[in-house]
Amino acid sequence: MNFVEKVKKLQNYFADGNFKRVIEGCEILNKKFPDNSFILNLSGMAYQRLNRDQRAINFFELALKADNNNISAMNNLANSLKNTEQYFKAEQVYKKIIKLNPSYINVYNNYGNLKSSINDIEKAINLYNQGINIAKEKNINSLVFLNHLAVAFQSLNKLTETIETVNKILKIDPNNVNAHQILSSIKKYSLTNEETMNHISQMKKILSEENFGDDQKGIISFALGKAYDDLKDSDEAIKFLSIGNKMMHKIRNSNIAEEINTINDMKNAFENIDLSIKHKSFSNKKIIFICGMPRSGTTLVEQIISSHKKVYGAGELPFLSSVVHNNFFNDSKLDKRKIAELQNSSKNLVNDQYFENISLFNFDENVLTDKAPLNFKWIGFIKIFFPNCKIIHCKRDPKDNCLSIYKNNFSSPKMNWAFNQKDISNYHNNYSSLMKFWYSKIPEFIHTIEYEKLVSDKKNEIEKLLEFCELELDDNCFNHHKNNKTPIKTVSISQAREPVYSSSVRSSDNYQDHLKEMFENLI
Repeated sequence: MNFVEKVKKLQNYFADGNFKRVIEGCEILNKKFPDNSFILNLSGMAYQRLNRDQRAINFFELALKADNNNISAMNNLANSLKNTEQYFKAEQVYKKIIKLNPSYINVYNNYGNLKSSINDIEKAINLYNQGINIAKEKNINSLVFLNHLAVAFQSLNKLTETIETVNKILKIDPNNVNAHQILSSIKKYSLTNEETMNHISQMKKILSEENFGDDQKGIISFALGKAYDDLKDSDEAIKFLSIGNKMMHKIRNSNIAEEINTINDMKNAFENIDLSIKHKSFSNKKIIFICGMPRSGTTLVEQIISSHKKVYGAGELPFLSSVVHNNFFNDSKLDKRKIAELQNSSKNLVNDQYFENISLFNFDENVLTDKAPLNFKWIGFIKIFFPNCKIIHCKRDPKDNCLSIYKNNFSSPKMNWAFNQKDISNYHNNYSSLMKFWYSKIPEFIHTIEYEKLVSDKKNEIEKLLEFCELELDDNCFNHHKNNKTPIKTVSISQAREPVYSSSVRSSDNYQDHLKEMFENLI
């Protein structure tokens, strides 16, 4: 078998998702043909697909060393830099690609996604549109750009533009599940509304067809579950939600054991750490960390606080989790000694690294919100390394909370535990245990806002919230649903754009008989 045949065989392995075979084959070829930019790039791509981005970066850099005009390797390098939150470096590479080859279409999608990650949505929209124009010139499919464009418009609450973009997608591909999912999140389904009922029929027809993968069936099933939940038909809703969760649980490896281990590690690590010893060096900017279980009201609370004229809403940021893992974990194991070591260090590396990432965001405010729900795991680190910050803990009725998780399709791999009744309830039980631990250690550092109290006594709860955050009263906070300055990129997008409502309180009552495994496992 000659070189070309061997490469084609590796490309077939790659297309089939057999990335380990690709790596093994590339290792053999690299020995025979060292400094071959194509093979080095292919090795990097395989590592990238296995989520081993740092290893991938090494190969992409070697590929570029062998051929500094390898645009594909440049694009892949930038993507892995973005995946590892090295946004500044990634942006420089994307800019270089556009300068070298302005018609290289892939860069506009990837660079647009980076801009979206740092809340520069308008720039992201501009880049997606550039990609669409190039696609027209080359007479190639622009669906990937249109999908991201629709999501970008929706995050800014530009519903007219969102629907126009979705309609363009459906004109090209009437069965596009992502477009139907976006429509389902916008529509309020009603038996008296013929349009919404027709949309349900369209989605059911898509689900019945054979040529869709499990991921696509999962997406459309969640959309149908939402539709029937709107119609208050819990029997039909749970039928489709069960299909959606089953599909996603099948294709995504649950990380529940890893998450429970991390939560237990936090209790063990901080049991004997004096949390009154705070680091003396920290940024003068104040972060309001909004955390709790996903679907507990964190997006709503961020919209309320970020409506304040002195607050910038940064959204759901991955930075704290990354900084903690980079500094305190070795091979997924927590190094307790590093906590005390950095606690007493002259430099506050955790604070510095976090704000280095934040510097990419374009804002002037001195106070910002970070609404990553799972940051509840890192409250001990926040207390030590961000002593001037505030922690808002969002709490919700456990059954309502777990039902809401079961009803939604989360894209983040950190949420791979969210597609199984037992996993969801186990996660909630462990979250609850950790929060009791933090309260026993630092009760005054955490402000709890209960979703049920917020929706029943909005004025009083918002006033207490602002007082804890040391912010003066601002009428904008009481009209948060009019706040379009903070993009929303989570599954809560539609609800958080509405006035506070109480219809989701005790929503689990309608599903008591359907979700016994989950509800009965809650502590």
